[in-house]
Amino acid sequence: MSEERQSDHSVVNSHNEWDPLEEVIVGTIEGALIPPWDVILEATLHKEELWDSHKEHGGAPWPKELLDAAQEDLDEFVHILEGEGVTVRRPTPYDFSKPFSTPDFSICSSCYALMPRDVLLVVGDQIIEAPMGLRSRYHENHAYKDLCKEYFQLGARWVSAPRPQLGEKSYVDGFVAPGEGEPMRTILTEFEPLFDAADVIRCGRDLFVAQSSCCNRFGIEWLQRHLGSGYRVHEIEVIDTHPMHIDATFYPLAPGKLLINRERVPHVPAMFEESGWDILICPEPLMPESHPMYNCSRWISMNVLMLDEERVIVSKGEDTLIQAFKDWGFKPIPCSFYSFETIGGGFHCATLDVRRRGNLASYF
Repeated sequence: MSEERQSDHSVVNSHNEWDPLEEVIVGTIEGALIPPWDVILEATLHKEELWDSHKEHGGAPWPKELLDAAQEDLDEFVHILEGEGVTVRRPTPYDFSKPFSTPDFSICSSCYALMPRDVLLVVGDQIIEAPMGLRSRYHENHAYKDLCKEYFQLGARWVSAPRPQLGEKSYVDGFVAPGEGEPMRTILTEFEPLFDAADVIRCGRDLFVAQSSCCNRFGIEWLQRHLGSGYRVHEIEVIDTHPMHIDATFYPLAPGKLLINRERVPHVPAMFEESGWDILICPEPLMPESHPMYNCSRWISMNVLMLDEERVIVSKGEDTLIQAFKDWGFKPIPCSFYSFETIGGGFHCATLDVRRRGNLASYF
């Protein structure tokens, strides 16, 4: 591993998923709405029976009992983070209920600020606003503008990727999601660069990206050119009928330890084996099949958050994964999160690590 001294005391400083966490943005339940129906949901929702629900109820608030349960989980999560010495920041309240339009599309509402990991990508001292593929998330970055301005005024770099049009040319006409065993395909065309920040996972000078329902090759190429020769952006082959984001599929947890979803990652890049990394296979999730999930699958279990190279926050109830972490040499911290996962994502989704105590390094 080669290491280069950088400004590890900057207000924004995060190069990987495991350096000691000092400051994090955590999403908010406030104002959360059911995502309004849009063509891209056909490619992201794992259950077709949810389509009619989104068509009928999209843009309305989630049922109060779901929000209250999710809020309890999020409060417990924030309590753990603060108890572990992490500074927690929150988005600015934003009215997601307003309809809006552009020259290329119109939609009845936005949806929420639950998952800052999707919206913003931190690379070193730089914050990158992602060119997101869901129309309902077009203005979601507004909830984070106050924080971005503050970080910029304190010395961070702040940039937005090209603002997408999200018109008809951005999506495959008549798209049908692949069935099990069929060749991988996604709904996005190469008309414009698109990616969610959560389609990217960081490992020092190497970033790993997977095409998904929100990320195309144009977006991957834009990211590589933007970051320049100091970084290497690698595309990971993923097999998934409804691909969306990489952090419940392929997750470098610490130097030399890669967690993967074996169902979705048929080939681990040779660079990991050549560098002696341990390939850790995520065990089957224990979340009951009957547990309601609207935005993601039960494999959200591997969407954990590293506080450092040993401490890892993991969903309470995932006892097999918790034991596996112990066997692998980690120190798991269980936290109730099933209710938040019902309407959102996992711990990694719900956070954006703004500052970790560490330097830019190469691990290969």
